[in-house]
Amino acid sequence: MSENVATRKQKIPILEKAAFGSGHLVNNLLPGALGVFQFFLLTAFGIDPFLAGLLGGLPRLFDAITDPIVGYVSDNTKSRFGRRKPYIFMGAILSGLMFIMLWQMNPEASQMYNFWYFLLLSLLFITANTIFSTPLIALGYEMSGDYKERTRLMGFAQTIGQFAWMIVPWFWVIIANPNLFADQAEGVRTMAWFVGGACILLGILPGLLCREIDNKNITNQADLTFKDAIANVKDLTSKMMQVFRNKPFVRLCGATFLVFNGFQMVASFSYFIILFYLFNGDYELTGSWPAWFSTISAFMTAFVVIPIITWMANRYGKRNAFIYSTLISIVGYVLKWWGFTPDNPWLMFVPIPLMAFGIGGLFVLMMSMTADVCDLDELENGMPRKEGTYGAVYWWMVKLGQGLALVLSGAVLSLVGFDQNAATQSAEVMTNLRIADIVIPAATAAIAIWVMWGYDLTEEKADEIQKELVRRRGEL
Repeated sequence: MSENVATRKQKIPILEKAAFGSGHLVNNLLPGALGVFQFFLLTAFGIDPFLAGLLGGLPRLFDAITDPIVGYVSDNTKSRFGRRKPYIFMGAILSGLMFIMLWQMNPEASQMYNFWYFLLLSLLFITANTIFSTPLIALGYEMSGDYKERTRLMGFAQTIGQFAWMIVPWFWVIIANPNLFADQAEGVRTMAWFVGGACILLGILPGLLCREIDNKNITNQADLTFKDAIANVKDLTSKMMQVFRNKPFVRLCGATFLVFNGFQMVASFSYFIILFYLFNGDYELTGSWPAWFSTISAFMTAFVVIPIITWMANRYGKRNAFIYSTLISIVGYVLKWWGFTPDNPWLMFVPIPLMAFGIGGLFVLMMSMTADVCDLDELENGMPRKEGTYGAVYWWMVKLGQGLALVLSGAVLSLVGFDQNAATQSAEVMTNLRIADIVIPAATAAIAIWVMWGYDLTEEKADEIQKELVRRRGEL
C-alpha cells in the first residue's frame, strides 16, 4: 500500500464535499423528475405515444452533441472565477427555470402546439443542464489529487445524490392524487415549480463554495473566439481522439456501459413483476409497493452500500472494489428469483442490499478512477487538463447506452410475450420476464468484470503520476 497521505491541500473540507454533493443531487433529481413527468405527456396533455417517443429521443441526440462541446469550452475557459464555477452557477439557474417552463403546457391546446412547445423547450433545457452538469463532473475530478480522497469525495457526493431517487418515485403518487390537484396537468405544472426551484437553490452551491484547481498552472489552452471556431473544432476532434486512445478510460466506459445499461434494460421489469406476478394485475393492491421498492433501494445504496464500497476501495484498491461489488450484485440479482413471491411481498426487499452494490459502487468508483485517468492524460499529452472532455465523453457513453437500453427493454418485453393491454399476464410470460430480469443484468455485470480485469492504474502508479505532475508544474 502507498505511504502517501493526503496533505492539507488534498483534503477536501466537509462543506465543499456537501456543496459538491448538492450538485449531484440536482444531477439526479432533474433527469429523475423528467422521466416521471414525461409519462404524463400521454395522460395529462394528450400527446400521441409516437410523438411522446420522439420527445424523449430527439433531445438525447442533441445532448450527445452538446456534451463534448461544453466539456471542451470549460477546459479552455480563462476566467478569474475559474474554468468550472461560472458555468455551474449560471447552468443551475437556467436549468431550474427551463424545467419549470418546460411543463407549463395547456392540455386544451392542440397536440401539435404542445409537441413543438415541448420539443423547443426540451432543447433549451438540455443545453442549460449540460452547461451545469458537465463542468460539475469535471470539477469533481480536480478537487483533489489524492487517490483515496477522490473516492471519499465521490462516495459522499453519490450518497447525497441518492436522496433524489428516494424522492422521485413519489412524484407518481403526488401528481395523480385528486385530493391535491384538480387534474394531472395541474399536478405536473405545480410540481415543476418545486423541482425547478430546488434545483436552482441546490445547484448554485458548488459554484459558490467549491474550490477549483489553481488556474495559473493550466497552460496551452485554446482561444475561444469566433475567428478560432474552425481551429477549435479541429482541436476538439484531436482531444476526443486522445481520450479514446486512453486504454484505462476505455475500460471504464466499457464496464459502465455494461453494468449501468444491463440494469437499465430491466429497470421497469420490477414494476411489472410486482403488479402482475405478486398482485395479479390488481392496481389497488399494488398501491405504493413499487415506490417503496425504489425508495428502499436508494436508501440502502446511500447509507449502507456506498460507505462500504468507499472503505473497500481505499483498503483493497478501486479495481478490486469494483470486482467485489459487482460480484455481490450478481448474487443479489439471482436472489430476486426467491425474493419476488406472491405469498410474502415483503421478501422483495431482501435482495436489495446486495443488488445495490452494482449501481451503488459503479459511479463512486468510476468517477474516482476517471480522476486518476485525467492525471495519466496530462502525463502523456500535457496541458491543458481535460477533465471536462473526459467527463463529457464518459457521460455521453452512459446516455447513448441508456437510449439503447430503453429500445432493447421494449424488445425484451415483446420477446417474452408481455401484453401491455392485458389485465393479467400468463404464467409463462411472467416466468420468462422474471428470468430476463435476472439473467440480463447478471450477464452484463459478469462481462464488465472481465473488462475491468486488465485495468492497471493502481494506487502506486497513480501516486507516481501525481509526483511527476507536481514536479512538472513546479508546485510545492
